[in-house]
Amino acid sequence: MLDLTYKNYGVLQVFEQTFKNIDDILHKDAGCGSELDYVEQTSWVLFLKYLDDLERDKQTAAELTGKTYTNIISTEYQWTVWAAPKLESGKTDHNALTGDDLVDFVNVELFPYLKKFKTSAEHPDTIEYKIGEIFSELKNRLQSGYNLREVINHIDELRFRTHVEKHEMSHLYESKIQNMGNAGRNGGEYYTPRPLIKTIVKVVAPEIGKTIYDGAVGSAGFLCEAFEYLKNPEERGLKPLTTTDSEILQKKTFYGREKKSLAYIIGIMNMILHGVEAPNIVHMNTLAQSLTDIQEKDRYDVILANPPFGGKERAEVQQNFPIKTGETASLFLQHFIKILRAGGKGGVVIKNTFLSNTDNASVALRKELLSNCNLHTVLDLPGGTFTGAGVKTVVLFFEKGRATQNVWFYQLNLNRNLGKTNPLNEKDLADFVELQASRASATGGPETANSWNLAISDIDQTTFDLSAKNPNTPEEAPLRKPEDILKEIKDLDEESAGILDSILELL
Repeated sequence: MLDLTYKNYGVLQVFEQTFKNIDDILHKDAGCGSELDYVEQTSWVLFLKYLDDLERDKQTAAELTGKTYTNIISTEYQWTVWAAPKLESGKTDHNALTGDDLVDFVNVELFPYLKKFKTSAEHPDTIEYKIGEIFSELKNRLQSGYNLREVINHIDELRFRTHVEKHEMSHLYESKIQNMGNAGRNGGEYYTPRPLIKTIVKVVAPEIGKTIYDGAVGSAGFLCEAFEYLKNPEERGLKPLTTTDSEILQKKTFYGREKKSLAYIIGIMNMILHGVEAPNIVHMNTLAQSLTDIQEKDRYDVILANPPFGGKERAEVQQNFPIKTGETASLFLQHFIKILRAGGKGGVVIKNTFLSNTDNASVALRKELLSNCNLHTVLDLPGGTFTGAGVKTVVLFFEKGRATQNVWFYQLNLNRNLGKTNPLNEKDLADFVELQASRASATGGPETANSWNLAISDIDQTTFDLSAKNPNTPEEAPLRKPEDILKEIKDLDEESAGILDSILELL
């Protein structure tokens, strides 16, 4: 047990130490074999503790207004009854379930009870329904009830009652999601560097009342960051949210889809832990929807996404798209263009080869994007931005409804190599954000050593090549011909021989 208090030790440090201790315990358990398992198992225990604190907050708020609050979780399944019963003194009751009794209770009684919420909830857009979904997809992997007891005891020491506590906890949870990339099982595909997400959100600048969508939601990083951006308008010099604004933000703003089960569950929990109680995230393959089925009522105002790149989709999935290609990211981009409302804005990460590939699908997709959207900004990112991914990427910023006339490019040139120990940070992107804010719709953005404008009328109208070639970078000297190099070697040899002869004459 941690002998730490929130008074003499920072909230962040408490969370960090707790997560480290839990990982050490899970590492010893036969049922947990990787970082993915650690995240999954920490998640469900952490979620139930968070839910208990949330219910207590709601009960307190109800009492202050003279109302009655009905708990979501029945008494016998509440955290303070099965997980962390307390004595009258407030100390933990050491007669709490442990060993085989604890594992049996969790597997045979608790999880089946929580799964039933999916069928008993009044509506899918409720926290009850989301609880049912989470525990329909997850299972307890800890085989030792004694290890589970230790994990529960550590989690019980955490509090999620104040804004600071909730903020730090969600921050640390994001770090755990990022660490999934170390597991070697594609965990990293769920995670986009947080500084990059924040930058994309700032540039797209969503507004209250607009719907925000990510069709490749992963761990919901884009939606979580957009929520953080919108819930604090005072930071941008705007008026605080009204009660109506807060209601809209909770229930009618964020939408997502995710194909993979673990990413889907983690995405839901991540949003709930950030403060969105009933995330509108659907478990489905976004690309299984035919573009012809998308109607105006299905469209969104803002797209924020980093679709998986490098994947391949089956032939039957490709039939849902007018531009046939097996490249997953290209299919997603078609989907995003179609599902974005006229006047809507997008910020999408994609491989930089999209700008220049010569295959028919890539050419057709670039033409489609430039014809139907104003691709006003391209952020060219350095290698190493995505830890463990050996590809270079760009971010496309566009608005739907009018053709592109001019693209402003910004090439992020850093004086260091990016990597696990030296990741991208917000300061790296500050210059881009500042310059992009001064971009004019007609003439493009400012020209600097790292930025330039490209008029669409100047590009090849058959290939629509948009390669990010910085015209402000001095050209490298052309490679010399072999015969020139050999002649210079011969001349140098003759010169050296002459010098040696002169030295010999002096001796």
